[in-house]
Amino acid sequence: MILQQATTADAPAISALIASVSHHCTIDPSGKGAERFFATVAPTAIAGYIADPRYCYLVAIDGDALAGVAALRDGRHVYHLFIAPAFQRRGLSRMLWLAMRDRAEPGTPSFTVNSSLYAVSVYERFGFVATGPKVEMDGVAFVPMQLAANAPAD
Repeated sequence: MILQQATTADAPAISALIASVSHHCTIDPSGKGAERFFATVAPTAIAGYIADPRYCYLVAIDGDALAGVAALRDGRHVYHLFIAPAFQRRGLSRMLWLAMRDRAEPGTPSFTVNSSLYAVSVYERFGFVATGPKVEMDGVAFVPMQLAANAPAD
């Protein structure tokens, strides 16, 4: 498994990976009502984020396959963390999270994420805690979570 900085050329594959697991984020498994979410993960939107210095994108590559993607916005908000179905439950989300955390500026006071309901237990294993109730908005459901920067890595 190779972790590397994403480039704008990776945007179509990143978008396709997110689309393959989007049913874990949307309220309606068909995606109905989540058009705004889908617009934010379209290839052109992803390419724009990758080009924006506020975002740090990493991809995990296994052979020719995009196994996972992670993005940190403003050095403290986990913006994306998605693992392709064939690579789930292998520790890849932890590997990507730790790589992203290590790229944050020293002294970052905390990290935040809007976790899909499916991923809450993953983030809890990383040390995140819910900071509010489940939110349903624009066809997606998430739980706002936060992690103190000095929380244990494992």
